[in-house]
Amino acid sequence: MRGSGPAGRITHEDLDAFIATGGLPQASGPRADNRIEEVKVIGLRRRIAERMEQANRIPSITIVEEVDATALEDLRARMNAADKSQKLTLLPFIARALTRALRDHPVINQHYLPDEGIARRFGAVHLGIATQTPNGLMVPVLRHAEALSVRDTASEIARLAQAARDGSAKREELSGSTITITSLGPLGAIATTPILNPPEVAILGINRLAVRPFWNGTAFEPRKMMNISSSFDHRVIDGWDAAVFVQRLKELLETPADLRGGLRCARFPAAFW
Repeated sequence: MRGSGPAGRITHEDLDAFIATGGLPQASGPRADNRIEEVKVIGLRRRIAERMEQANRIPSITIVEEVDATALEDLRARMNAADKSQKLTLLPFIARALTRALRDHPVINQHYLPDEGIARRFGAVHLGIATQTPNGLMVPVLRHAEALSVRDTASEIARLAQAARDGSAKREELSGSTITITSLGPLGAIATTPILNPPEVAILGINRLAVRPFWNGTAFEPRKMMNISSSFDHRVIDGWDAAVFVQRLKELLETPADLRGGLRCARFPAAFW
């Protein structure tokens, strides 16, 4: 019998294990690892834990909806081919669709302050973009997303994400969001249940895009499909309002031509694209 101690020495643990098996030889293979490591939860990780604990006390509702993103992906591919200096992901298009849907359903773009008994609605869309950094999850804020074109949105998201990751983000760039988007990119699952970022009352989760068979009424055809998962603060957002908002968002994502125009701010008079 070879022990688990240095140079194969037999330890008390080896003897205990030998007795426990009735003296029978143990099967060869990987040994159990009984090490325990305690890690102090401090700094950003501690603040994230506290925020999640706070959010978990909010009664919420999550709606998962399937979106046919084929037309949106085709548009994205054409835009990337037309201008190779900027590679667009789906995120700026989704951000644009979200701002348009919020214009039709402003009740979703608000903060709920229960201690004050106030629901504070916003005309501006200050969009939080959940971003994984070496120090943990951070949420830089894309300000006045309703006034930005898709390309402007893409540039600003890239800048904010990089600033969050390298630690150069300013304090005001990490606070003040009115609604948040979270996405795991290609690692995303079929569906998720995003946790609210209080005092916001809604969060949009983007799940993995995949080619799936879709019944068009006469036959199955391959379509680029993805699910969106939206969570709402059920204290101030009724299920009906949440469902209507999600359906409007789905409609905009499936008909991206409808995302043109509607820019509110004269600072950005350029075309939507």
